[in-house]
Amino acid sequence: MIASEVETELRALFLAGLGGDAAAYRTFLQRAGRHLRAFLARRLFGWPDEVEDLVQECLLAMHNQRHTYQSDQPLTAWVHAIARYKLIDLLRAKSRREALHDPLDDELEVFAASAEEASDARRDLDGLLESLPDRQRLPIRHVKLEGLSVAETAKLTGMSESAVKVGIHRGLKALATRIRSLA
Repeated sequence: MIASEVETELRALFLAGLGGDAAAYRTFLQRAGRHLRAFLARRLFGWPDEVEDLVQECLLAMHNQRHTYQSDQPLTAWVHAIARYKLIDLLRAKSRREALHDPLDDELEVFAASAEEASDARRDLDGLLESLPDRQRLPIRHVKLEGLSVAETAKLTGMSESAVKVGIHRGLKALATRIRSLA
């Protein structure tokens, strides 16, 4: 199903549910669950148990916060925002739990080198991205690095969805050419 069709269907079901149609609301929760499962599975590849737990947490949060939805805004953007917050909470909690069980080694140089390499890589990536025009750099940054959808990026940047896709494709192609010339 196309993103606009998903938006239209979910929004109609959700608004009908808010209006008191219990069957529409139940259908909304089922379809939103499927949509969220796919959305989160792409971001949590290899963690299927966490995906299912997160879907349930998102559905519960959507139900509890349904009064915060602004009907003049896209529903899927609201759903994705809730999912991203829940995903961030999960990753923070997971890293805290793992940190509690990891012994600290005397070899702190390993950590310093790792942080330095990550910092260098980030700086290199930022430098490469800055060499691209906005119409390529912004879609890559928002979709590929920040995890926003094409639709969310289009709304944020004022570009059409197809322009966002083209910008990503051309930008990645340009980056690959630049990286090959550096090697």
